[in-house]
Amino acid sequence: MGMSALMSGRGQSASPNGFHVPPEEAPHERTFMQWPVSRKVYDDAVFLEMTQKTIAEIANTISEFEPVALLAAKEDHARARRLLSSTVELWDVPTEDLWCRDAGPLFAINGSGEIAVSHLQFNGWGNKQVHVRDGRIAETIAERLSLSVLPSGLKGEAGGVEQDGHGLLLAHESSWVNDNRNPGQSRDEISERLLAAYGAQKIIWGEGVWDEDITDYHIDSLARFTGPGRVLINLPDKPRRQDPFHQAALQTHDILVEAGLDVEVIPEPHKRRVRSPDFVASYANYYVCNGAVISAQFGDAETDAIAREALERHYPGREVVQLNVDPLGELGGGIHCATQQMPKV
Repeated sequence: MGMSALMSGRGQSASPNGFHVPPEEAPHERTFMQWPVSRKVYDDAVFLEMTQKTIAEIANTISEFEPVALLAAKEDHARARRLLSSTVELWDVPTEDLWCRDAGPLFAINGSGEIAVSHLQFNGWGNKQVHVRDGRIAETIAERLSLSVLPSGLKGEAGGVEQDGHGLLLAHESSWVNDNRNPGQSRDEISERLLAAYGAQKIIWGEGVWDEDITDYHIDSLARFTGPGRVLINLPDKPRRQDPFHQAALQTHDILVEAGLDVEVIPEPHKRRVRSPDFVASYANYYVCNGAVISAQFGDAETDAIAREALERHYPGREVVQLNVDPLGELGGGIHCATQQMPKV
């Protein structure tokens, strides 16, 4: 398969309005997060409490480096506040679940110092989950901050796109070219809309995996840009032929290498606290904030240390903080999935 089949773009910024999404490592105004509450999503009250404690710990940790706004309905504030540092703000924005990367606002800026919400409409990962509240969060935040909303014409999630902030996007087709999100739209049409939404010039596509997990294999649990043309990818040391995620991951790796990018591989943990086969043990699902990288550790001393050392090299001058976020892995996500940055302009 040649690169022409894998890469789409017009060679110039596709943004019609001069807005672009800056890299995650650029300075932030604040981090947004969401409070999980829906009993339609969490039928186990004990696991919901564990998840809330994990979200509070992530919010408290990030708040040591930059402001954090946790979104929750007013009636949920008292419960959340008991677990939160005094530095974390609570905003009255009703939520169902915690995945702010997907349901929260994607912010873009322009050369005049303006900021807007570049809107990818969240639809519960293809109507797999209730999203009456979460589907409104991005526009609610835009209204609260008096920001313009720039419609993309796409249903989808920012966790399904990785971007370097310098014109290049990476995505799995399974998260976008999918009738559960964008019926009737071709990959080329979706490419043009994503390029416009991010103010980017080119997109690299991997195939991904359809219908095996709730996200249809979001890219941010596999590979992350750590700078222009530089990728950190998390692969198993011993890929299993019968595992569709392993095979798709290897294919995406090969596509990135073929595209001429600087690709570094770090291993998935060999030993971990949670043994479930559905557990997502992704070191790549980290979050870059002002002065720090907030990442996961899984209880494997060797691979936890490899991941820390790689992040310290890729993000020099930032403190790497590793947290036990196992409840998020059990839900199929990680720290990056639970956060969304608002750039400083």
